[in-house]
Formats: sequence, structure tokens, C-alpha cells
Amino acid sequence: MVSPVKSARAIRTCDLTKRYGASVVVDGINLTIPAGGVVSIIGPNGAGKSSLLGMIARLLPNSDGAVIVDGDDVAHTKSDVLARRLSILRQDNHLAVRLTVRDLVTFGRYPHSKGRNTPKDFAYVDAALDYLDLQDLAHRYLDELSGGQRQRAFVAMVLAQDTDYVLLDEPLNNLDLKHARAMMALARRLAVELGKTVITVLHDVNFASVWSDTIIAMRDGRIVAHGPAAAVINEQTLRSVYDTDVTVYETAVGERIALYFV
Repeated sequence: MVSPVKSARAIRTCDLTKRYGASVVVDGINLTIPAGGVVSIIGPNGAGKSSLLGMIARLLPNSDGAVIVDGDDVAHTKSDVLARRLSILRQDNHLAVRLTVRDLVTFGRYPHSKGRNTPKDFAYVDAALDYLDLQDLAHRYLDELSGGQRQRAFVAMVLAQDTDYVLLDEPLNNLDLKHARAMMALARRLAVELGKTVITVLHDVNFASVWSDTIIAMRDGRIVAHGPAAAVINEQTLRSVYDTDVTVYETAVGERIALYFV
């Protein structure tokens, strides 16, 4: 499942804007995300994080500007081509039909197989199930699983799609500390072991700080800061992003932790 990453690959947004009537939720963003590593998008509710991710994945039409993935404008890229290059796990990943874990993960192969799965497709399914430690649950129905198990199943579906770019929209929702940490460790493994570019929307700035190579901080539809944790996870930036008091501590190994409970 390893996909080689070329240094020229990147996601770029050019004056990317999203409006709902007179309300601007993403405001002329120009951004370059080079291939490779874990990228976290943080910011308060209503900052435009999920809208930005949705436009990158072409799930949400942009009002102005463009999204360029590996040199191609997503607005003019064929759906099956884009789906082999970029995958997304949305917040609202609920299904109206009753599926087993294996059935769900097999859906990830549709852009490649068009529903006519080959032994190669099933090999990707099995590899994704193995990678997410789901083989023992493969024949269980999704509605029989815990929240953490369901989330892993949906990530396995995305992984089976075998794209260079993996977009995760608030993947820590409804997860306890153990499973949230495991999810971020998985994002790191996807980047390091499989060469994926993982872009995730997070509410917890400390998970973003510890597990990300790059952090994008947003507020009011604009980018406030963009860079490594050391450049973004600081008191001045976080206070301007969240409009609240934050104290940042540096651990003995150089990780930056934000305290905002008191």
C-alpha cells in the first residue's frame, strides 16, 4: 500500500472563497500544503476549517478561487481520477444501510474497481483491515460496534481507497482519550510508513501540537498562522485565534502543550 511521494506534489488553494449569501465562511485563502506528513487545521467553531477541507475534496463547491491538487484544478478533474488521488472521512459518516465492516471497507475500492472487485482489490481491503486491527470485527455490523471501532472502520475504508492525500474531518469526535491518541498515532503511521499526506481538522490544540508536522490556525475564514508547532502553538497566536487566555508550556522533549482550563 506504499505510494511514493514526489517533492513536487502539493495541494494549493488560490484565493479560495466560500459564501453563503452575504456570509463569507472561507475568505480568499492562499495556501500550499506540500506532500508528506501530518497537517492539522485548528480554530474555533465557525472558523471555516471543515469548509476548507470540503472544498479541497470537492464535496463543497467553492464560490471563488481554485483548488489545485498535484497541478490539476479539482473543479475540472474527473471524479474517478480525483477519488484515486484524494480521500476524505467526513464528520457525518452515518449510513442508512446496514453493513458489515468488510462491506464498508470494500467500498473504498470503488474508484478503482467500479464495483467489480479483483483479487488485488480484496488484497487492499485485507491490508486496511489488518492495518486498523479490524480483522476480528470484519463480519460484524457497524451498528454493533463501539464509537471507536466504527471510526476505525471508516478510516480503514479511506485507507483501502489508496490515495496519496487522506483528509480527516474531526476524526476525534466521540472518542475517549485512549482512542483519540490511537487515531492520531494512526495518522502519524500513515504519513511515516505509507507516505501519505494526512490533513485533519482538530479541536484539541494539544493533539495537533504533539502529532502534527504542520499546523494551520484559522479564524473567521482566514489563516492566522501556518507552520510547525513551534511557530503556531504559542500564547500570542492561540489567544488571537481563540480569544481566550492560554498558557503554553514546553516539555522536556520540546513538545508544546497549551493550558486553557484555568
